[in-house]
Amino acid sequence: MDNSKVLIIAYYWPPSGGSGVQRWLKFVKYLPEYGWKPYVFTPKNPSFDVRDESLMRDVPKEAEIIRFPIWEPYGAFNTISSAIEGRKAETPTAMVSGKKKTFFQTISTWVRGNFIIPDPRIFWVRPSVKFLDEYLRKNGITKIITTGPPHSVHLIGLGLKKRNQDLKWFADFRDPWSEWGFLDSIMVSSLARRLHKRLESKILKTADEVITITPFYVRQFERLSGRKVRLLTNGFDDEDFALLKIVPTKRFVIRHIGTVNEKCNPRPFMIALEELSRKNPEFKVNTVVDFVGEVHPEFISFVMQSEILSGMTIFTPSVPHKQLVALYGSSSVMLLILTGYKDAEGYMPGKLFEYLATGLPIIATGPEQGDAANLLNDTASGVMIDSSRDKVIQSTLLNHFVRWQQQDTNKPSSVGEKFSRRGVTRQLAELLRQ
Repeated sequence: MDNSKVLIIAYYWPPSGGSGVQRWLKFVKYLPEYGWKPYVFTPKNPSFDVRDESLMRDVPKEAEIIRFPIWEPYGAFNTISSAIEGRKAETPTAMVSGKKKTFFQTISTWVRGNFIIPDPRIFWVRPSVKFLDEYLRKNGITKIITTGPPHSVHLIGLGLKKRNQDLKWFADFRDPWSEWGFLDSIMVSSLARRLHKRLESKILKTADEVITITPFYVRQFERLSGRKVRLLTNGFDDEDFALLKIVPTKRFVIRHIGTVNEKCNPRPFMIALEELSRKNPEFKVNTVVDFVGEVHPEFISFVMQSEILSGMTIFTPSVPHKQLVALYGSSSVMLLILTGYKDAEGYMPGKLFEYLATGLPIIATGPEQGDAANLLNDTASGVMIDSSRDKVIQSTLLNHFVRWQQQDTNKPSSVGEKFSRRGVTRQLAELLRQ
């Protein structure tokens, strides 16, 4: 048996794009540097919304990718929706988006929340366990990692552990499970939530190691499990930022990267921006706010109803991750919105670490006491402002605007290797060795 082999079971994998794929793609990229040969088990035909072919470049030659067929119910939902309403149910996120739902979409979301537990990828579990049990034995792999969401992926780990107690199983939680705010979006009943808790408890009790991404989630899972939980944060890939060049901008560019969904609420920030623009014509004329990525239609409508905001705001569609570096380079200030998220004090999205890597100042709205706020303070890279403090948001914006006018390019101190993907992978490699 070769103890330097590890199998990662992940639903999201290139060419899937978005934040869900980044964490384990980067771990796999750097694991060979620390003596580990990664095997990745992922669906052959997954349903995902964002596609990013450029991420394929980060898959190392040492990695073996096993693409295994999956059946998901979205095709069935689309067929029924077309028959009933003459329209498709669209994508997986359409079922839980903030758009006004049709009657069928409401019913299908309720069915998904209460009868397909923990998630629609549950149908992948049994055939995957059967296939992987033989594959692991044949290839002498004794360590496996499951990463969720989707949390049904952890049930594959549970099934494999039951079949082979000698396996060392690491369960990685990129989001909460039973206490995840997402469950509220899919109308989960109290009975269904108890089923989620029961499955979650089995995972937490059986896995050899439990890993998560923020100190808040560490405490949450330790409270739920009564056991030690490991912290492996997200990070930034310094190779992605090797060619980063911050260029002077003709306008003061406030840029937000990533999805603005129904839970994310930038409205307080935008109201403060509007008020400052009304009082300061020079600021108004020279400022632009750019939301890069998928944006909730109701928020777009909110912006367009304001003559001031509609003239200052642009919405840029999702771009391949490799192209983000150029957008970072043409920014003046990075914007982070945690307002609206459940347990936002424990939320440190992956883009926050990339923001840190740019050296650009960061303005964030959300809990002033929390993991993201602590990270901004510790790295002297920005400030977290409670969304109710509109005057503070305005004064902070104005200060950065003045610095931009003066071409003050002083950067905060470097965040170093602590939050680099390579550095965090070293921590993972040490955990695997133990």
